[in-house]
Amino acid sequence: MRAALTWRDKAEQCIYDLAFKPDGTQLIIAAGNRLLVYDTSDGTLIQPLKGHKDTVYCVAYAKDGKRFASGSADKSVIIWTSKLEGILKYTHNDSIQCVSYNPLTHQLASCSSSDFGLWSPEQKSVSKHKTSSKITCCSWTNDGQYLALGMFNGIVSIRNKNGEEKVKIERTGGASSPIWSICWNPSSRWENFWSRANEDEEESVHSYLEELPVLKSRPGSSQYSDTEEEEHEEEESPRDSNLDEHNDILAVADWGQKLSFYQLSGKQIGKDRMLNFDPCCVSYFTKGEYILLGGSDKQVSLFTKDGVRLGTIGEQSSWVWTCKVKPDSNYVAVGCQDGTISFYQLIFSTVHGLYKDRYAYRDNMTDVIVQHLITEQKVRIKGRELVKKIAIYKNRLAIQMPEKILIYELFSDDSSDMYYRVKEKIVKKFECNLLVVCSAHIILCQEKRLQCLSFSGIKEREWLMESLIRYIKVIGGPPGREGLLVGLKNGQILKIFVDNVFAIVLLKQSTAVRCLDMSASRNKLAVVDENDTCLVYDIHTKELLFQEPNANSVAWNAQCEDMLCFSGGGYLNIKASNFPVHQQKLQGFVVGYNGSKIFCLHIFSMSAVEVPQSAPMYQYLERKMFKEAYQIACLGVTDTDWKELAMEALEGLEFETAKKAFTRVRDLRYLELISSIEERKKHGENNNELFLADVYAYQGKFHEAAKLYKKSGHENLALDMYSDLRMFDYAKDFLGSGDPKDTKMLIKKQADWAKNINEPKAAVEMYLSAGEHMKAIEISGDHGWVDMLIEIARKLDKAEREPLSKCAFYFKKLDNPGYAAETYLKVGDLKALIHLHVETHRWEEAFALTEKHPEFKDDVYVPYAQWLAENDRFEEAQKAFHKAGRQSEAVRVLEQLTHNAVVESRFNDAAYYYWMLSMQCLDIAQENEQQKTEMLQKFHHFQHLAEVYHVYHSIQRYTEEPFSFHLPETLFNISRFLLHSLTKETPLGISKVNTLFALAKQSKALGAYKLARHAYDKLQGLQIPARFQKSIELGSLTIRSKPFHDSEELVPLCYRCSTNNPLLNNLGNVCINCRQPFVFSASSYEVLHLVEFYLEDGITDEEAVALIDLEAPRLNKRANKWQEMMSDNAQSLRLDDDTDITEDDDPFTAKLSFEQGGSEFVPVVVNRAVLQSMSRRDVLIKRWPKPLRWQYYRSLLPDASITMCPSCFQMFHSEDYELLVLQHNCCPFCRRRIDESNQ
Repeated sequence: MRAALTWRDKAEQCIYDLAFKPDGTQLIIAAGNRLLVYDTSDGTLIQPLKGHKDTVYCVAYAKDGKRFASGSADKSVIIWTSKLEGILKYTHNDSIQCVSYNPLTHQLASCSSSDFGLWSPEQKSVSKHKTSSKITCCSWTNDGQYLALGMFNGIVSIRNKNGEEKVKIERTGGASSPIWSICWNPSSRWENFWSRANEDEEESVHSYLEELPVLKSRPGSSQYSDTEEEEHEEEESPRDSNLDEHNDILAVADWGQKLSFYQLSGKQIGKDRMLNFDPCCVSYFTKGEYILLGGSDKQVSLFTKDGVRLGTIGEQSSWVWTCKVKPDSNYVAVGCQDGTISFYQLIFSTVHGLYKDRYAYRDNMTDVIVQHLITEQKVRIKGRELVKKIAIYKNRLAIQMPEKILIYELFSDDSSDMYYRVKEKIVKKFECNLLVVCSAHIILCQEKRLQCLSFSGIKEREWLMESLIRYIKVIGGPPGREGLLVGLKNGQILKIFVDNVFAIVLLKQSTAVRCLDMSASRNKLAVVDENDTCLVYDIHTKELLFQEPNANSVAWNAQCEDMLCFSGGGYLNIKASNFPVHQQKLQGFVVGYNGSKIFCLHIFSMSAVEVPQSAPMYQYLERKMFKEAYQIACLGVTDTDWKELAMEALEGLEFETAKKAFTRVRDLRYLELISSIEERKKHGENNNELFLADVYAYQGKFHEAAKLYKKSGHENLALDMYSDLRMFDYAKDFLGSGDPKDTKMLIKKQADWAKNINEPKAAVEMYLSAGEHMKAIEISGDHGWVDMLIEIARKLDKAEREPLSKCAFYFKKLDNPGYAAETYLKVGDLKALIHLHVETHRWEEAFALTEKHPEFKDDVYVPYAQWLAENDRFEEAQKAFHKAGRQSEAVRVLEQLTHNAVVESRFNDAAYYYWMLSMQCLDIAQENEQQKTEMLQKFHHFQHLAEVYHVYHSIQRYTEEPFSFHLPETLFNISRFLLHSLTKETPLGISKVNTLFALAKQSKALGAYKLARHAYDKLQGLQIPARFQKSIELGSLTIRSKPFHDSEELVPLCYRCSTNNPLLNNLGNVCINCRQPFVFSASSYEVLHLVEFYLEDGITDEEAVALIDLEAPRLNKRANKWQEMMSDNAQSLRLDDDTDITEDDDPFTAKLSFEQGGSEFVPVVVNRAVLQSMSRRDVLIKRWPKPLRWQYYRSLLPDASITMCPSCFQMFHSEDYELLVLQHNCCPFCRRRIDESNQ
């Protein structure tokens, strides 16, 4: 940093204060009793302003630039406009010491020796406030909310906008340290750079990391890490701990020769900093990054924002009373005791260092930022002293400060690591022009002298040069033995090793060196001299290889030996080998070149510029230097450049380079070509013309390829190429009058092409003429040309089965089954014809064919049955399965349908399906003797399930639907029947809760209170649905009020033994006395007046029917006697037939009711005489098909008519049956329609 005097003037009186207009164009100076207005650009006095009668002590400009104010020893304050006209004047009781404008509201604070006033344009009066001491200085906070007053008694008073004291800062010096100048930092972000405060700092140096919010908060900016360097100092560096107050930091300078910093709350930040002079003025730069201090030391000093002295701006011949920074600039105005006005420009020089992709530079004079040019990461190393020099090399970083040098190292060897820690510290003052760091040494350069120091500060070696050293660079080497490249003013270039005292002269040129670089292999040296010429030498021969003008810096490519770049005249120049230079626009200096990245320093910023290496690559390609071109391309070129390189190398038959280049662009087609050529080469083929012809063919240069094919004697390859490309005219021209076979092949290929280009009709005609019937049929079929297919099919001979079958396939596909059938008949393929009829559901034609050809029976009836089942025609499906001999499939289909019906709660359908299943099992039992026993068991099981689901259908409807379809007595009987039937197991879907609920409700309604109570008790042990819960709980309570017995009218009677049975029978649906099974009506489920009887051994069903039909007359009366017969396995009742049976001697009327002796059921067995005595109208016969026996029932009340369904043999009261048949037009159980004949 240095200060350049821009202009200077001399007034006759002391300069106590000065102020800049906010736009920086004018400078107002308080000199004596006048105000002097200067033009800041050249120091011209624009106008002196007279208005005060005594010395002017202070002046201040409003932030909006419209007015400024001045205060004088004449106790008055004058407000001036920007046009330099006085517009207002007001007074205090004492001389005015300082004035300050609020930065937001433009309220003016004016302070005198005894009070301060607040004036604003909106108010006519000035509000004044008394103070206990003389006010020497004042300053508003950035937000204009608070005013800080500096007192002569050493106190700082912080007031609000109304003048009320909010904070009072009492300093240790008291009245012996009068405060002479205060200023709030104008920046809102500077606090991020403060080092830690209020902690005892250790002697050892260490660093820690923190984020840099300033840079992180900017969208799109690089991410930083901060490494703060804590230096041992006598006083602590200020750092705020309260983030809420970071915006307001007050700098206080007193005549106790101290500089201090405070928060808005009054808390001191850090310790006081001793100045060793009396400060008269303190002021901040616009952004708050630096502080200016002037006073009794007759100079203006530059400090960092945290009070670290950086240097002197200008030495004066008397006390400095005021100094200010021109807004938003680096210009400083200084006013002195002797009336001198000086205007300086501060020039901050760039202090930086670069090694490969790491760039270190100074920031804020005391910090160092290390930037990784590739990853764009940054790390900040904070310091508290002026950074004078920076050097960086590999994992080392050296920072020179006024009194010491710090050496840092990276935490790890990771190339992307950005965390530095202090390795060594050399506490010694050094004077040097250039600083270089190596792995174990630092090199100091001072004019002609080079000194090599170890990290402990011991001088190990020294070199004295013939001339001034202009350039020095580390060029690598083993640790502790690195080489340095040194350029001198006299044009000499040397190489020095840090462990060797002797310097090696590389070469000597006539002009002074400005910049140097050595190529990656150490074979070439590039020099930029003072005439802006870039000269390139061969190090070994000292030969000048070439030179280029307009260069200010040069760098070799770290990855490519023959490439360098140099900058100058606003252009970047890239030179490869000895080819012409390629230029493009670029501002700044080239400082590094790595691959395709060029590192460029422009003003203060370093950037990595991505530069495609296309131009040098093409320069190599022009000379067929494919390997060199590939090396350049690897540094970074576009995809188009890679393709061009690949093609050029391929045409040059440089397959290795071409393969690498095509791999880069992922071109598999060309990679396959190269691979095939390499394979052919391995097998001994070495005809380069043939290889090149293949390359030309791939590239689309077909005529050149054909010529090369012909030249190499491979005309067939040219013909194939033209054919594949559909260039038939070219192929014919190429053929001339060649082999007819080739011509026919061309026609066939032309037909293929016609097909592919969507000219199918032409293709069909060509295929037919060439005898390619299959292809013609496929095209016609795919396009739906039925007429064409008919024509082809009829022309074909029946021996050509494959084309005809293909025609039939397309007829079928195009929904023309008639033509398909005709074609199959022509071929004689009956099986295909039957499948056609089945697929098109033309069953009659299929059946007609099966009659002629029974071997195809399965092929027709099985799909027919499946089709019927899919269309809900199950009975027909069963018949079809039966005809096809697939009984098990019929059963399986019905079982699935039954299961579905149960799951879907269609219990009526389930009953019907179970009945059908039982009859199906009976059919199987008839036909299959092996499965007879199993099927008969299934028959009885399914019959039982059919009856159970038929009954439960009514219960389910009663509980689920809002209206009942049955009388209470019917529901009562149904519920009892169902409960008696469910003694062993409950089938799927049947709810005991629903059954008991229905029974309980109907029992209660009909007076069977005991049964109802039993049903409610049973329900308490079951899981009851929520919808029944309330009803069941209420019923359970109300039934307790009823008598504990059942109505006698409801008690069922056994018609055999005349025993009254209980309403709930543990034995099920049989008499508790005689064990005779009850016969129920299939509609009302009342007990029918029927008793089942069995035939005596030896009587066949046909004989029994014949005997019953005889109806023999009864002649005399005689008591009929039952005889009980006992045998080994059975007990039976037998009617005596010794005598003729008379009219009154009937076994069903004579004492049927008696006490049963045991628990076994004793059936009624009748002989021929009894059968003969029976009336035909009193006997009902269930005529089951074989292997079942018929069942016989005798009606004991012949006048009450009973009807039996001839299909399912269910019994009904005749009136109920007729009514149900009228409703449903079929039997309610087996759904036999009334118009069907008995089967």
